[in-house]
Amino acid sequence: MKLKKIAAIDIGSNAVRLLISNVVINKGQKPTFTKNALVRVPIRLGQDSFTVGEISKKNRQRMIDAMKAFRLLLKIHNVELYMACGTSALREANNSQQLVNKIHKKTGIKIDIIDGRREAEIIASSELYDLMKPDKSYLYVDVGGGSTELTVFSKGTILASKSFKIGTVRLLNKMVSDDVWNQLRLWVSKHTHELEKVAVVGSGGNINKLFKLSGKKYGTPLTYIYMNDQYELLNKMSYAEMVSDLRLNPDRADVIVPATRIYLMAMKYSGASHIHVPKTGLADGMVKLLYKEKSSKKS
Repeated sequence: MKLKKIAAIDIGSNAVRLLISNVVINKGQKPTFTKNALVRVPIRLGQDSFTVGEISKKNRQRMIDAMKAFRLLLKIHNVELYMACGTSALREANNSQQLVNKIHKKTGIKIDIIDGRREAEIIASSELYDLMKPDKSYLYVDVGGGSTELTVFSKGTILASKSFKIGTVRLLNKMVSDDVWNQLRLWVSKHTHELEKVAVVGSGGNINKLFKLSGKKYGTPLTYIYMNDQYELLNKMSYAEMVSDLRLNPDRADVIVPATRIYLMAMKYSGASHIHVPKTGLADGMVKLLYKEKSSKKS
């Protein structure tokens, strides 16, 4: 048996995450991936990027401090490989490249700013294929602070993939027009209307929290009726009530309602009655992609 440690740094619009995974390799068997550590830092880059077009001085320093801490954690955990990716907040900030260069100079961490299509491809490198039944059709929905990545799978094959500028931080700031919502509706309808019994697969911290609140056993999907009831319930609660009564993190309490709305719209537009929550996302895909690339180079 061999044990390796691979890490992923996911720089999102609502938070920055470091995932350190154990990769257990037994000869003649598929490698297994288990979470060793997960650190989440609530640096809301999207609030800067989407409203004023650049990352503020305060958040630039917070990013540098976070990457210094992550660099030390990578060292302490004896991580062999890592990947760092920035998504929509860094894509759209006009000073993102200067920040990325400064972080690299001060910490040695190289950050790749990826587009929506690449983001969807990396997510697809996670265990989604293992969870999806080969004869079924799925709409994969990854909701972030700045964008929502959609991928249509049918019989184990990707049929279409697209990124939309609909995210929780954008919705909070009333930056999503009816036209953008209509574009999402038309795209989903176009790519799912001929598929039979489409199910939605949800990814992101908000859907994981909604699943946890449901109390359901892992592997059990949530229904459209449940999601709609939760949306109405959460929409009536105050920010303080969600933090105190539901024990949501402060930076989760204000985005969970807009996130729930996005998942509901994806289910409605695709005609899905259920949403599966596999607890996988960009960071998981990055770890698996890194392992795959390293293994292919050896062979």
